[in-house]
Amino acid sequence: MLELGVPFSDPLADGPVIQRSSERALRRGVTLAAVLEAVAQIRARGCALPIVLFSYYNPLLAYGLERLCRDASAAGVDGALVTDLPPEEAGEWLPHARAAGLDTIFLAAPTSPEARLQRVCAASRGFVYAVSRTGVTGERAALSDEAGPLVARVREHTSVAVVLGFGLSTPEQVAAAAEVADGAVVGSALVRFLEEHPEGDVAEQVRWLKSRM
Repeated sequence: MLELGVPFSDPLADGPVIQRSSERALRRGVTLAAVLEAVAQIRARGCALPIVLFSYYNPLLAYGLERLCRDASAAGVDGALVTDLPPEEAGEWLPHARAAGLDTIFLAAPTSPEARLQRVCAASRGFVYAVSRTGVTGERAALSDEAGPLVARVREHTSVAVVLGFGLSTPEQVAAAAEVADGAVVGSALVRFLEEHPEGDVAEQVRWLKSRM
């Protein structure tokens, strides 16, 4: 699966690597419309990989929710993770996303009480994004001890896939995540790779990350 970040000026859930990537993108004029055009170009090349938008709510709201969902679906987007939109506040977003056939992905954190996990799971389609540790995105030295228990708690409330993200950056961490979850999300490590090697082979990096699975 490919997760495409929508640049935003105040990415509170992200660490410095992704913050810098948002700043670079905004300086170069990258907009939500440009991200959707990129998806359309990816699809035009024959890529069938599931594509999920990783965004904050403000850019979506400014674009117009109904219009955004319609345009995203037409471009070939499969779903969206809106990092700062909790399920309790998603009443306006969900009907538009459902009508357009977009999966709605919500975050579950180690600090989430059971009532919150139930709401997250009820609103999630495609998969539930389990935040492996408290804090912001960014590379860490090891998979958090909180990760496994969180996935187990989420599974009690849903039959959809559960993936782990936040802090995964090595083949060992990806393999450890795959032992307890249905998938592993690597963001900051790949963004940092592109920051340091703008013409680098991302596919090769992904193969390296999967090498211990």
